[in-house]
Amino acid sequence: MAEKGDNDDLVPEDTGFKPPAPKSLDEILNADKDDPSLENYKKQLLGNTVPPVFPDNPRNVIVQKIQIEFLGESREPANIQLMDADLSVLKKSPIVIKEGVNYRVKVFFYVQREIVAGLRYINCSYKMGIRVAKDDLMVGSYPPKAEPHVYSSPAQEAPSGMMARGTYTIKSRFTDDDRNDFLSWEWAIKIKDSWKD
Repeated sequence: MAEKGDNDDLVPEDTGFKPPAPKSLDEILNADKDDPSLENYKKQLLGNTVPPVFPDNPRNVIVQKIQIEFLGESREPANIQLMDADLSVLKKSPIVIKEGVNYRVKVFFYVQREIVAGLRYINCSYKMGIRVAKDDLMVGSYPPKAEPHVYSSPAQEAPSGMMARGTYTIKSRFTDDDRNDFLSWEWAIKIKDSWKD
């Protein structure tokens, strides 16, 4: 179990970047009306405005699921549903990963109502209560869309060796440069010497 104060681990690293003042989608679309080339560029970039996919959900960013994709392996990806899920039970069912295997995490998420800038995906891994790794990944900026956006993390190699095997608790957070907490959750992986559960 993570030690007291580990929530501080999920705070984005300070890069010194100061995001500009937020603007609504309408403000962005209505600016520069006298420049046709810029208007066309914005339409290509932002697409058509769409109504909220989940109008009863006040969040602008909704994380649907994460998927662990095993590279170079004839194995189906592992999916963890996050939207409308009981997040408290996720770490009770660790995902088995064979040691030494290359994998990447994909995050499926919706953006509704307004553009979101500077999205970040932060992961902290703990083994026996001690933090062993932290990834602070820049996801980017996204406009509202009716379908989910998909972010793919860089490939990682699962640790190998007897000391590396075992269960790891992962604390994850989907946030942005303004430190809005779109979703925080805990899940688990189990590094084994084979794919057997």
